[in-house]
Amino acid sequence: METRELRYFVAVAEELHFGRAAERLGIAQPPLSRAIRQLEHRLGATLLERSSRAVTLTEAGATLLREGRAALDAVESAERRTRRAADATPGAAGIVLVTKAGAAGELLPKLLDAYAAEPGAVAVDVLLCRPGEQERFLRTGQADVGLLHLPYDQITGLDTEQLRTEGQVAVLPAGHPLTARTSLRMADVTALPDLPLPRWPARDGSYPDGPGPQVRDHTQLLQLIALGRTMAVLPETVRGQLHDDLVAVPVLDAPEVTTLIAWPPQTRSRAVAALVTTATRL
Repeated sequence: METRELRYFVAVAEELHFGRAAERLGIAQPPLSRAIRQLEHRLGATLLERSSRAVTLTEAGATLLREGRAALDAVESAERRTRRAADATPGAAGIVLVTKAGAAGELLPKLLDAYAAEPGAVAVDVLLCRPGEQERFLRTGQADVGLLHLPYDQITGLDTEQLRTEGQVAVLPAGHPLTARTSLRMADVTALPDLPLPRWPARDGSYPDGPGPQVRDHTQLLQLIALGRTMAVLPETVRGQLHDDLVAVPVLDAPEVTTLIAWPPQTRSRAVAALVTTATRL
């Protein structure tokens, strides 16, 4: 298969509409339809069920969507890493660490300081991203190593080392009745009529329906909580980022959060290996 065919198919599979996919790709719809039919013929499989009302994925189509995304990410990664290697000063190539903005707490500065003190340490550029973007940046070569968090982030196909596991707290605006409690349970905080849960964007950038405010990053979330517009259940280490207008109360039955350091499995970088070793030692 050609990467062009994969891009065509992934666009149709994500949009589930040939017209929108053609517009997204910047091509006319007839050649897009022909390309998909030719791909199905060569693979000997029906990838899409078409009707006058809808386009749906078959099981084979769902498989190709998953594998096609991975293949396109690998191609993009190869191009990015090659360009970075070509542009770098000989012997001075740095690495890029990606982490969700506001999520690493005190771990990130400790890690950077400890690694910088190691013999042969290289420059580390920090890429701060929105929730859920770390995996994509690692797969597409925009970052070499990242800090991710289970159960929220996807780590399938990445190499990882666990760094720490912690409980979670409910972050509430100061003065809210629940802040007088010494502990809470998930049932106490997931259905508050005055503080609806925030809505995070999906992979395609769309927001799910619901009464809570749309949230893009950690800083925005904390400000909206302080204004009394929402609340959130976050890892225990968030306490170090809270001001007087926010209160954290332990949530006893919230799932634990595990912080990991992750990197693409094909990585052969000594600098990444040294950074991972430093992280696990910390």
